[in-house]
Amino acid sequence: MLKPLSALGLLLLLATGSCQTPGRSAEVNLISDGDTLTVQQDGESVKIRLACIDAPELGQKPWGERARGVLGVLAPVGSEVTVESFERDRYGRTVATVWREGRSVNLEMVRRGWAMVYRQHLRNCDASAYFAAETAARRDRVGYWQAGRNPQPPWEWRRRQR
Repeated sequence: MLKPLSALGLLLLLATGSCQTPGRSAEVNLISDGDTLTVQQDGESVKIRLACIDAPELGQKPWGERARGVLGVLAPVGSEVTVESFERDRYGRTVATVWREGRSVNLEMVRRGWAMVYRQHLRNCDASAYFAAETAARRDRVGYWQAGRNPQPPWEWRRRQR
């Protein structure tokens, strides 16, 4: 069950909803997990890693699968999005903010509690907006924060899997 927005959450939503969306238009083709999707852009298939966030891995059951589902709601297959690219990561993915209907999908994943702020990779991010969204999600125990006050961050889970 979704909880009502807190005052901070509403302010974040209004702030991100009023932004001019920079970037290039694309169509969502595939949702891989809670922070990775593939789009069709200018006739090419482009794998996108959402900037500034880290969602639970699919192996972090059931949280990773739920995060993928939420990303699929925020940016459904077939929907038009705008991609604001920053760089390529070591796996060749485009690191980007994805916008849909004037809102940052990346920030919305954090606001809904299905991704954490990726502290190691905050370049090109409005860190204060991301941390405020994470604080509100943690306080309200939404999304992944239902797992407890300190669910295992995805980067720690990956490190332990190696």
